[in-house]
Amino acid sequence: MNEKNLSYTTAAALAAFNSPPPPTYELGSGDMLNITVWSRPELSGEHVVGPDGYISLPVAGPIKIGGLGREESHELVRNALAQYYEAPQVNIEVTDYVSNQILILGRVTNPGALQFINPPTLLEAITLAGGLPVGGMGSEKATLTRCAVFRGRDRVVWLSLKDLLAGRNLALNLQLRAGDLVYIPDADDQLVYALGQVNTPGAYNLSPEMTLLDVISRAGGLTEDGDPNQVTLVRPSENASMTVRMSDLLSPDPQLNVSLSQGDVLYVPSSRLGRVGYLMRQINPITSFLIFTQTFTGSSSD
Repeated sequence: MNEKNLSYTTAAALAAFNSPPPPTYELGSGDMLNITVWSRPELSGEHVVGPDGYISLPVAGPIKIGGLGREESHELVRNALAQYYEAPQVNIEVTDYVSNQILILGRVTNPGALQFINPPTLLEAITLAGGLPVGGMGSEKATLTRCAVFRGRDRVVWLSLKDLLAGRNLALNLQLRAGDLVYIPDADDQLVYALGQVNTPGAYNLSPEMTLLDVISRAGGLTEDGDPNQVTLVRPSENASMTVRMSDLLSPDPQLNVSLSQGDVLYVPSSRLGRVGYLMRQINPITSFLIFTQTFTGSSSD
């Protein structure tokens, strides 16, 4: 791919994306908690935050603490137990910060999940992953040009890896957050994206004759919250989109299961939130702040 044709996120969008992380640690899936209720050993014990953000308390039952800080969780647990016990004294200790991790994929020496005490910067994450390849098979592609950071299900920024590594633009050294996905593709990779309510949102290599159903399959299908009636394919290069029902897509209709092009975006909104309208407003090429930045060319250091 010609480096001059690569697309990067604007400086304004990067600044908005690089907002400070939450002031307190937010509990998440896999975190281990030790909950002590004074004078109530039968209520005390260890709990693991489930994938849905819930823990199950004796007597009080399940409560959702995922996404809350420790103090907020303390109040929630105390109030839940106060319905059954008079003035319970509760203490919550986080014994294992499992959800405090990012995922780094692509052309790094040791791709995979990285756990940390304090959220790292992008350069620190690359270093923790063993850095970029410098020898052996494929080392000719180590002159990498770009890097993507995915946050949540519908935010992604692209930045110039060359400018970052050369120290020409310190604003590119983003402060990462728990749950971020960092992706460093080969210089000549062509990519499509699966975002929104799919099980594995992210960037995927575009293969010959890749179709809409193919990328849905690669992304692990829709989540339980995904709206099967609003499966949307966005083509930023043409400022165009199409929305289909999953049931129609699964029928043998070749006109719906279209072939994908470089930069295409599969987006599945939540059935409860209906964010397709929001997505389409953001993809207008005349707006200055985009979720997707394929319509912009040039360098993020500009």
